[in-house]
Amino acid sequence: MAASEQPVFDLPGGLELRPWQPDDAESLLAASHDPDIRQWNLFTLGTPEQARERIGRMHERWRAEQGAIWAIARPGDVAIGLTGWNEIDLQGGSAEILYWLLPPARGGGVAVAATERISRWALDELGLHRLGLRHSVANPASCRVAEKAGYRLEGTLRSSQLHADGWHDMHLHALLQGEL
Repeated sequence: MAASEQPVFDLPGGLELRPWQPDDAESLLAASHDPDIRQWNLFTLGTPEQARERIGRMHERWRAEQGAIWAIARPGDVAIGLTGWNEIDLQGGSAEILYWLLPPARGGGVAVAATERISRWALDELGLHRLGLRHSVANPASCRVAEKAGYRLEGTLRSSQLHADGWHDMHLHALLQGEL
């Protein structure tokens, strides 16, 4: 993984998944201030420089084989969303997906398409065995993305993740090798 360049993938609707670039700092900053994204993701950035530093850490995580984070964008344009893998365990064969979209990109199936595409990559190219997806039980939009992308609901993790308004129960979904 780290020995190669992070791949770029086409998505329907003229979108692509590509590595984050310094020019995407304003999009990342906007995401950190979006109330819906902040509800489910505990990150706040105050300046474009902090956003560029975070983008730099995304690239470091790729090189360390710990993460693979893509910008969702139109070719030649700034990011409108994020998707990728945290907690990549190449030896253990697992990773956990994350995603968010800025308001103009929501509701059109972009999150589902991105989830399906990077899931195929993780299973087919990385050879992972199990892909996890967790979301708050209070976030039905993420539950719909999981279900539409083929992730099966396995259960509820009680009071397992801190969100902006306190501890939430989390749905655990998974996709296994051979299910996509």
